[in-house]
Amino acid sequence: KASLARIVLKSAALLTMVPGPVQIVTVCKEDHSFALDTEALGRILLAPEIRDKHVVVLSVAGAFRKGKSFLLDFMLRYMYRTSDENWLGGDEEPLTGFSWRGGSEPETTGIQLWSEVFLVQKSDGTEVAVLLMDTQGAFDNQSTVKDCATIFALSTMTSSMQIYNLSQNIQEDDLQQLQLFTEYGRLALDEIFQKPFQSLMFLIRDWSFPYEYNYGLKGGKEFLEKRLQVKDAQHEELQTVREHIHSCFTDISCFLLPHPGLKVATSPSFEGQLYDVAPEFKEQLRSLIPALLHPDNLADKEINSNKVTCRGLLEFFKAYIKIYQGEDLPHPKSMLQATAEANNLAAVATAKDQYYKNMERVCGGDVPYVSQDSLDEKHNFFFTEALHSFSSTKKMGGTEFCERYLHQLEIELQEMLQSFTKHNQSKNLFSAFRTPAVLFVLVCFLYVLSGLLLFIGLSTIAFTCDCLVGLAMVAMLTWAFIRYSGQYRSVGGAIDQAAGVILEQVKGLNSLGSGCGWDSGSCKGCLSALHISIYFHKRPQPKAKFVLTFCHPNFFYVTILNIGYNCFKLFETNIANLLIAFFNYPVIIFELSPMVF
Repeated sequence: KASLARIVLKSAALLTMVPGPVQIVTVCKEDHSFALDTEALGRILLAPEIRDKHVVVLSVAGAFRKGKSFLLDFMLRYMYRTSDENWLGGDEEPLTGFSWRGGSEPETTGIQLWSEVFLVQKSDGTEVAVLLMDTQGAFDNQSTVKDCATIFALSTMTSSMQIYNLSQNIQEDDLQQLQLFTEYGRLALDEIFQKPFQSLMFLIRDWSFPYEYNYGLKGGKEFLEKRLQVKDAQHEELQTVREHIHSCFTDISCFLLPHPGLKVATSPSFEGQLYDVAPEFKEQLRSLIPALLHPDNLADKEINSNKVTCRGLLEFFKAYIKIYQGEDLPHPKSMLQATAEANNLAAVATAKDQYYKNMERVCGGDVPYVSQDSLDEKHNFFFTEALHSFSSTKKMGGTEFCERYLHQLEIELQEMLQSFTKHNQSKNLFSAFRTPAVLFVLVCFLYVLSGLLLFIGLSTIAFTCDCLVGLAMVAMLTWAFIRYSGQYRSVGGAIDQAAGVILEQVKGLNSLGSGCGWDSGSCKGCLSALHISIYFHKRPQPKAKFVLTFCHPNFFYVTILNIGYNCFKLFETNIANLLIAFFNYPVIIFELSPMVF
């Protein structure tokens, strides 16, 4: 037996270093961030004797003040005295190793490793390096849900055996927390082709029902099968939790451990002496510890079915800690926060749906074009209704929490308005043909201007206008081809943008004229001053003037181009009333007539 279980102790630290717990992951309480002590971890894992050995990592995790470090110290005692049948030690021997004490305040923080790595030879002759890991207790008054989830997930991802330390029973909230923590760990793994974690043991401390299920592994197996059984009569939520746990671990077991005794739990002077420990507790320890640490029971750490060495474990620690230091993973939330968030999101969705249905009746796909003023009026009414719907819904989280979602709703409703506005504008015939209309007017204007400039002898400028006419016609034909074929959309967008700039300039002239009385025809001097650049002189007195007038924008939405040639009897008739565009733009009249002063 001794030959099969021969264990050689070798230190992964310096020879002068006293064996003890080493902090490898620390938690900053101020900003709840995590830091990996790479140097300390390297001193343990990169010692020449063990760095290329396959590694076995045994971790204990669970709620704080439930005896995790106390249990690990008995594991240390076993590893140091494995060849001794009485490895538990004498009755008066204090328990040393990982720091532990009685009381209600947490003791361990972050993640700790024992500084000595135990080289264990299995019965098949292979030698593995065994690491013992202690973790910070979950759910204390200084840790957030993210802190607890990260510590549990990180220890589970890096261990080959995770011991889930529970008190008295497996309750439903214990399973829900396990589901949350393991899912947080699974999120950190990029690709999952199989069960992501290895072995999980439910260690039920202070088991009080040995008459139902006996202490130890056998009773624990029967108890666990019943607790994790998926039944058709169960609620879907309960089934999902159990299916998730089964999908995460390759092996799941359970051990029922009795209470260690009243003095252990209540005496401030207790230092681990066995004479204060209940006999049945010591008896079950003699069964539990070898079941975990006997050479034939050790499972090598594997990731993606590949065995991990001590050197490789260091690299995995570095990679995993970077993931949890970043912001790529979602922050796990408490059940209240998650419920309040879902409650508010549901209220937002209901309000948005109400707004959408109301606006669809006003300007939906089957409804004709609606003026922008009418659309804005309806939006304001339905917007207020949607906000009232959200505010009147009963929600969790408090006023300040709900205000964030109210603000989010306002932003999303404004985005929906923009979408409805664009859809409504697409029904406007002038909007659809705005670009060709503007280009056609530009061609006509430049053509007339070219003729006038040629008539008064400015042939160079007239030639420039002719070139611009050709360019505008090419742009109009190009736009038509793009709209028909759907190709070169960026070029079409540039043409639309240029037409929009021209139209904005014309509208700017309209607003300028409206400001000084063009509507009533009371400001002819301003008009003359504005268009003084297109007066032309052949004699000291001007002979003609090109006049651009705008009608009031509230008139019927029709745009008319009236080009009159009647300059020095060049033409005997006028070309008038050429309809080029309509809908939603003021009347534009281009008039060319002799003006003798």
